[in-house]
Formats: sequence, structure tokens, C-alpha cells
Amino acid sequence: MSRALPKYNKRRVAIIGGVAAVALSGAVIAGSALAGETSKSTNTQAARTKASPGTVSCPAVAPSLPAIPASAKAEVDRNLALLDTQIAEANKRLVDTVGQGGANFAQNAIIGPLKDKRVATINRIATAIGRTAAKPTGLDSLAPCTLNAGGAAGGGAAASPSASPTQQADGNTGNTGNTGNTGNTGNTNAAGTVNCPAVAPSLPAIPASAKAEVDRNLALLDTQIAEANKRLVDTVGQGGPNFAQNAIVGPLKDKRVATINRIATAIGRTAAKPQGLDSLAACTLNK
Repeated sequence: MSRALPKYNKRRVAIIGGVAAVALSGAVIAGSALAGETSKSTNTQAARTKASPGTVSCPAVAPSLPAIPASAKAEVDRNLALLDTQIAEANKRLVDTVGQGGANFAQNAIIGPLKDKRVATINRIATAIGRTAAKPTGLDSLAPCTLNAGGAAGGGAAASPSASPTQQADGNTGNTGNTGNTGNTGNTNAAGTVNCPAVAPSLPAIPASAKAEVDRNLALLDTQIAEANKRLVDTVGQGGPNFAQNAIVGPLKDKRVATINRIATAIGRTAAKPQGLDSLAACTLNK
């Protein structure tokens, strides 16, 4: 009995030692695996954050304005603040859409529409000043913005270090992914024009107190059409078969809805508010 005990103890020590060795080996393997996973995760995260969406750069408008009449100051200040808001929104959208779209995504979906918004806002500034003083001209030249690409131009495509600022802003250089866009060949010879229903003939009698505001917004409707037609010319050959509809005609409808609603609201302050004018907002594209 006493002789068997040492052998039993030796076996127990051997078994315990083996279990400990296995456990230790497992811990080492698991630790190595976790370390590799952590390293991989860190590298992936670093790769994802390497590209920068860039920012938009727009000309300042305030320094180019003449003396602002006191009667126009509130409206001018409000629209100058709106210009800043539009830039901030565009920069946020650049961040939110990193990696989306093709090489022209940022230009077509963010920079182009930003120009349209700025044209409308700048025109309101000029109109406000022009009511009681000489209306400033040439401010539209301050509407276009460029893209300062920090590493991802056009929605995620890395900008070439040797590319010029214009190339980075347009995102059109090396756009081989768009060469198969045969669906838009009908727009390479003629830009076409937008066709929008006239609003003025559908209006009721306009109260004298609303006439100035109604006339201003009717003029804005014409400006919006002119801007859309110009953009059709400027973007010939860009985008896919639905580009003109999605990037120009659709946004034009949204602008017209807002403008037509302002007309109806102005009339409705002192008379019956006209109904159903929204049906005049949609435009078509004449190829």
C-alpha cells in the first residue's frame, strides 16, 4: 500500500502538468490570434480613415456687394448666412457620402447643385438691394465652387497628387468607368431645354400688397429655368441616361414648388389663397 502511493502521486503530477501545458498552449494560441485580429482590425480602420472627402471652396460674396440700403439689410444678411449654411451642408454631405458614386459623383450630386442654390440666393441678395438702389450685376460669377480634394475626389476616388486643382474639382480626369455610357449619347449633340408650364396665367387677381412679392417670385421662376438650361449645356455628356432628369429637371421641380408656394402664400395674406398651383411645378426635357 505504501509502495503504490508514490506511483499514484507521480501519475497525478504528470496528468496535472500535461493539462497545464495544454491550457498554456491554448492561451498562447488564443493570444496570438487575438493579437493578429486586433492588428488586422487596426489596419483596416486606418485604411478606411486614410481618405479624406475634401471640402468645398466658394468665393465670398459680401466683399463684392455695394453699399446695402437699410431697407434691404435684414434680407441681405439672412441670405449671406444662408450661403454659409449651404457650404456647411455640402461639406457634411461630402463626409456622409465618401465612397459612393463614381468619379463624377461629388461634382454632379454636391458641387453642381450647390452652385444652383448659390445662384438663387445671390440673385435674392441682388434683388433686395435693387429695390431701393442700383441692382448689383455680375454676382452670379461668385456662385460656382470647387472641391478641395484632401484624398478622395469625386466620392472616394483618390485624387492624383499631380492633378491640377481644376481636375480635382471636376473629377472628370481618368473617368474610364463612364466610357460605356452609351445611354446618354443622345445628349452629346444637343443639350436640350426644359419646358415648364407658365404660372402667371393661372393666378387670380393679385392684391396690390402682394404684387411686388409675386412679381419677384415670377421672375425667379424664369431665372430657375434659365439656370437649368445653362446647366444642361454645361453638363452635356456627363452622367448616365437619367442624369439630366435626376440632377437638373428633378431639382428644378423642387425649386419651383417652393417658389410657387411663396406666390400662393403672398396672395393668401389678403385674399383667397390659390389652390392647385403645385401642378405647374413639374417640367419636362425637350431633347
